[in-house]
Amino acid sequence: MKYSPLENVIGGSTATACAAELDVVSPVDGSLLSRVPLSTACEVTAAVDSAAAAYEDWAGRTLKERSQVFYRYRSLLEKNLDDLARLVREENGKTLDEARAEIVKAIEVTEFACSLPQIAGGEVMEVSPGVECRVAHVPIGVVASITPFNFPVMVPHWTIPIALGLGNCLILKPSELTPISANRAAELLQDAGLPDSVFQVVHGGQAAVEGLCDHPAIAALSFVGSTRVAKIVYARATANLKRALAMGGAKNHLIVLPDADREMTASNVVESMAGCAGQRCMAASAMVAVADVDPIIDEICRQARALQVGRSLGAVITRAAKDRIEGYITAAESAGAKVLVDGRGAVAEGCENGFYVGPTVIDDVTPDMAIAREEVFGPVLAIIRAADIDAALEIENSSPYGNAAAVYTRDGGKARPIVEQSSAGMIGVNVGVPVPREPFGFGGWNDSRFGCGDITGRSSIAFWTQSKKVTSRWAP
Repeated sequence: MKYSPLENVIGGSTATACAAELDVVSPVDGSLLSRVPLSTACEVTAAVDSAAAAYEDWAGRTLKERSQVFYRYRSLLEKNLDDLARLVREENGKTLDEARAEIVKAIEVTEFACSLPQIAGGEVMEVSPGVECRVAHVPIGVVASITPFNFPVMVPHWTIPIALGLGNCLILKPSELTPISANRAAELLQDAGLPDSVFQVVHGGQAAVEGLCDHPAIAALSFVGSTRVAKIVYARATANLKRALAMGGAKNHLIVLPDADREMTASNVVESMAGCAGQRCMAASAMVAVADVDPIIDEICRQARALQVGRSLGAVITRAAKDRIEGYITAAESAGAKVLVDGRGAVAEGCENGFYVGPTVIDDVTPDMAIAREEVFGPVLAIIRAADIDAALEIENSSPYGNAAAVYTRDGGKARPIVEQSSAGMIGVNVGVPVPREPFGFGGWNDSRFGCGDITGRSSIAFWTQSKKVTSRWAP
């Protein structure tokens, strides 16, 4: 075992959990990295009690005082970027370049938190002679964040610096599959001067999630994961009268028109499909080929075949995930689809015990096939044929998801109706992974998001605060 067994971070120090443990296995080579405690409601209660005790002092500080912690924290993230990237590669399976990009995105969100004194300071206006109205953003208390395995540093940082910078105390429940980097973040926050108990880590699975949803002292909760679990978490948290924002899964459609630039489109589609081994909710998993785009498909296949598992293509998270993804490919082939590039049975040289699926391109997929409707979460591109733009939009609009969509064309007049009519919260024009950069918020539509607002950017401020309106008039 490479690392010591993990413990929860409660009250500024590690705390042994009164629960069972789970092995943490590296997808890269199948090696044992650590063990993680499977916490129960008693650990959640201990973390909530500790956070509640720290809340008054932390919330009582000014935005400018709190932001100083994150200036220092941002510097520590930069200083430790390579070490953090290596850790993400070990526990998640990404390539090292992908892991570095994830840390850079975490740094970007932290930079946004450093700007909170400039953008979350409230408003003041003299609304009539001698009468002044003021609005202040007030923290809401102890909050929680439940995060997935696919971005073990970036996604937690969608909430950590913003929720804390606004004056809340946060309990993080990271994925039990990738828990090591969460404890490392807690160490760096402590080094940056964050007071004990303001940020805490409770490890575990379903029992820990249910404890966070049920605890009456937790005011708000964010979640990122599958749509199935997002619905459960959102329903349970709101039933307990919490503010909740749950980001679910996706089935993103890339609509490719015949006039699209062949080289750029192919490289962009392959990167969207295979980047991070397809394990991202913004990945392109369905390409809608409008009319004759066979030359672009040929180039997509050529570039996909050039990817090397273990080098330019990372691992998927578990052996079970590998089997599930390959099962989708086999089912599509049995249903009549044509496998142009086959990633089944992939093995990375030197990492024969790792969990790898090679890049896969499947043509002649019909909208009723499971691979066209369900989130595969692997480096697999399903190509669906459409006669025209209207037929392509009908395919995109029929999906219950609504995270992202994209169009590839050189014609703005053709792009515009696709942008306007796609039922998705994030749209790309010749961009296959249209993740908004800060300060623009991340958030989808339909079954890709439950709750109001976005999880990052300016709209996240409203989620982590409540507004206090003061109207004042003084006698002459």
